[in-house]
Amino acid sequence: MQNPSTTTTPTIHIKKLYTRTDLHGRGTEDLPGEYPYTRGVHKDMYLGKLWTMRQYAGFATARESNRRYRYLLDHGTTGLSVAFDLPTQIGYDSDDPFAEGEVGKTGVAIDSLDDMEILFDQIPLHRVSTSMTINATAAILLALYIAVGRKQGVAPERLAGTIQNDILKEYIARGTYIYPVQASMRLITDIFAYCDRELPKFNTISISGYHIREAGSSAVQEVAFTLCNAICYMEAAIEAGLDVDRIAPRLSFFFNCHNNFLQEVAKFRAARQIWATLMKERFQAKNPRSMMLRFHTQTGGSTLTAQQVENNVVRVAIQALAAVLGGTQSLHTNGMDEAWGLPTERAVRVALRTQQIIAHETGITETIDPLAGSYCIEAMTAEIEAGVMAYIRQVDEMGGSTGAIECGFFQNEIRETAYRTQQSVDRGDKIIVGVNDFVSDEPNEPEIFQVDDTIGKDQIDRLKALKERRDSAAAAQSLEEIRRRARGTENMMPALVQAVEQYVTLGEIAHMLREEWGTYQE
Repeated sequence: MQNPSTTTTPTIHIKKLYTRTDLHGRGTEDLPGEYPYTRGVHKDMYLGKLWTMRQYAGFATARESNRRYRYLLDHGTTGLSVAFDLPTQIGYDSDDPFAEGEVGKTGVAIDSLDDMEILFDQIPLHRVSTSMTINATAAILLALYIAVGRKQGVAPERLAGTIQNDILKEYIARGTYIYPVQASMRLITDIFAYCDRELPKFNTISISGYHIREAGSSAVQEVAFTLCNAICYMEAAIEAGLDVDRIAPRLSFFFNCHNNFLQEVAKFRAARQIWATLMKERFQAKNPRSMMLRFHTQTGGSTLTAQQVENNVVRVAIQALAAVLGGTQSLHTNGMDEAWGLPTERAVRVALRTQQIIAHETGITETIDPLAGSYCIEAMTAEIEAGVMAYIRQVDEMGGSTGAIECGFFQNEIRETAYRTQQSVDRGDKIIVGVNDFVSDEPNEPEIFQVDDTIGKDQIDRLKALKERRDSAAAAQSLEEIRRRARGTENMMPALVQAVEQYVTLGEIAHMLREEWGTYQE
């Protein structure tokens, strides 16, 4: 099979001058809020409503993270985004030997409903939209969120937010998978069906290009591989008997934003245009909302440098501006110190203020899609679209994303691009300010946020106390119901909600499913 690097353009090369002839008759003629949504999914865009300023946070215990969330809300954050620690992401309780040394380090440790109640203490879930970056254990975390909502007196139909729930990109780029691909896909379609009935305001999946880009892909590959995964999820939903126009409006997307300002703006425009066309022509969608690619953006973590950390403030501002000019629906801005560790409160505040300055001081929110009609932007949008479609056709020939994952196609493409990029940095062809040019000998280490090493023991003690006081018989019965459904075809979600309400732990549920379904071996 022909290598896609000969048929696509993983890197867009900017010309010295663009003119009308570069458009080849493909300049934007549509309006914002109209198919194919190149200029934005809403006709008024930010004139009607600003993007959601959703800061990603989570560390240590639920109590510590709760304090950070309330701090963010007090300083103007309009949506929460929860980071979970590694044991939570891969289905281990804090007292499991596999969790030793990792509890609360990359996010918050959530073992049970008890933790979830503390995490959202004094945060009214009927007023806050919550995004949860969780994949292999997404169904369990969604069940916990539903249960804590009920504890607050908030019915499931009033809950708003998103679960990432994008397991395919875990096999491609990130690695926090548990179960074999087909079992994981079954959980995802169960979530689709359950939320269609019970959680009308919740986005059931956030199909993520962010981690694909962080692993080293190009902008073209980020969009292409993300949309290939989206196609796979849609096909799985249809195979499960779900209606296209009921499921597609509930999909959301999650993209990265790097420093190549013009390319990033064009990337977002191309992604919207391609998705709209795919939904209309391939999936025969009739509902206009099915064709709208709504997306969250996070500034590029891999672009942050440990050297001259103040430079990261500029990088984040440029990336955030590109995301806004590209038409994002929500945005997270990284802290300047994240190349060193978890962000301090000062860094988080500067990151949030960056969004607020863009929104209220630059004037770019006073007109809709201000870069439309630029010869450069329009030509680059078309070039990215051509590259993405070439990849999609090639993946189709492999049987879709699952076939491409099984033969290592995505993984190899990303590795090759990452290698070429690093070579260009090592040669000095690609300048990283403060790293391979414009370096400084001045002291550089910033104040570093430290997670207390005792939290693991405290979390284990709390978990032990929980297991002693819960109704053990009810917990065991709930686990057996999960086992029964795992062996059959009934929707898993009702059993998961029932189990977590009996304080069955995340690790107990994940272990039960490992016994029934096995684990994925790359």
